[in-house]
Amino acid sequence: MDYNNMKFKVWHGCARGLSNAGCGRQNKQLNTYDWLADVPGNSFSTDLVEIQFKNTRKGYYHNINRLDLKKGDIVAVEANPGHDIGVVTLTGRLVTLQIKKNSNIKSPEDIKRIYRIAKDVDMEKYHEAKSREHNTMIKSRQIAKSLGLKMKIGDVEYQGDGNKAIFYYIADERVDFRQLIKDLAATFHVRIEMKQIGARQEAGRIGGTGPCGRELCCATWMKNFSSVSTTAARFQDISPNPTKLAGMCAKLKCCLNYEVDTYMEAARKLPSKEVVLQTMEADFYLFKTDILSGQCSYSTDKNFPANIESISAERAKEIIELNRRGEKPLSLQENSKAKPKKLSADLLANADISRFDRAKKKRRINNSQQSYSKEEQLNSITKKQENSKQQQSTERQNKKQSYNNRQRQGQRKYNTNSSKQETKNEI
Repeated sequence: MDYNNMKFKVWHGCARGLSNAGCGRQNKQLNTYDWLADVPGNSFSTDLVEIQFKNTRKGYYHNINRLDLKKGDIVAVEANPGHDIGVVTLTGRLVTLQIKKNSNIKSPEDIKRIYRIAKDVDMEKYHEAKSREHNTMIKSRQIAKSLGLKMKIGDVEYQGDGNKAIFYYIADERVDFRQLIKDLAATFHVRIEMKQIGARQEAGRIGGTGPCGRELCCATWMKNFSSVSTTAARFQDISPNPTKLAGMCAKLKCCLNYEVDTYMEAARKLPSKEVVLQTMEADFYLFKTDILSGQCSYSTDKNFPANIESISAERAKEIIELNRRGEKPLSLQENSKAKPKKLSADLLANADISRFDRAKKKRRINNSQQSYSKEEQLNSITKKQENSKQQQSTERQNKKQSYNNRQRQGQRKYNTNSSKQETKNEI
């Protein structure tokens, strides 16, 4: 292939960067890389063309007029009623594969046709219809709230000619929206179509960036959504943290299912958790496993980690086979080598422990001071206690004597006053 004379052109709007015959990356969701675009005659191998509309809505149409269509062309296609405006995203042999993979087309009669490449008049009607979508969504939410319906209208999409509007809604329960359709038709004067979507489909329509730093899978390539459970996280040894397991749609991440089959296949090569490894040293219980590296960590205690040793899965199976034959290896190490004793790394072996202590001033001790033995200290304590008791008793006695003296003095004063009064009365 002559790459020097190949004509590349920079696409604007629908595609980004350099592309040749539609191999580039588009700015819409669910992009398909056309790796057969450079093959001569690929676009004329079939008349089927993949057309994409707003967000993740796609359709497949017959190119009956044999138009020279390439990725990024804006075309007018057949709709019911009127016509719709979409963008060509895929042509050639890959379209038939995409129909088998993603489409819900039941019969060939359901595939409609492409009218023409969009004209200026078609684009004016298209932009006029798209400008009404946001206001229509806000007003339709108010109407649904006034009717008391437990549903959320997530998006509104007008047809290219403005004769029809598709309302995408989310509801946990079944909703009777017959009255809602009547009110919407009377308010907006268009044909109404209601489509129920889930939280994953809504995230795909809105788009965004996941915690991995890439675009959301539901917005770039994933069309069919399979159920995801927490068992997939358990098989992959992922911590059951709801904030880490949930995606942008507040549901479990779809990528949990990508590698679960590989993890389950690798887990079959590991020994069972119930098997106990018997050695001359002790019995070892399986504590944890590393599926990717094939390492098994064993502990001498069944409930908590103690004397943990890590060995390969092959070595664990060898020991299990030896135990079945009634043999016990010296240790879990390879070739039945005894486990080497770990020497404690004493950092202060050749160092003085008191090197960080401050130099204390030596206290002067008088020659008269003598070191007391324990018996003398006990005797001194008992003497102090007796002296304190005697002091307390003497203080009590002194208080009683002072109280009695005060009473006697008061009685004397009373007697003298009473005698003086008697003498006055006699006089």
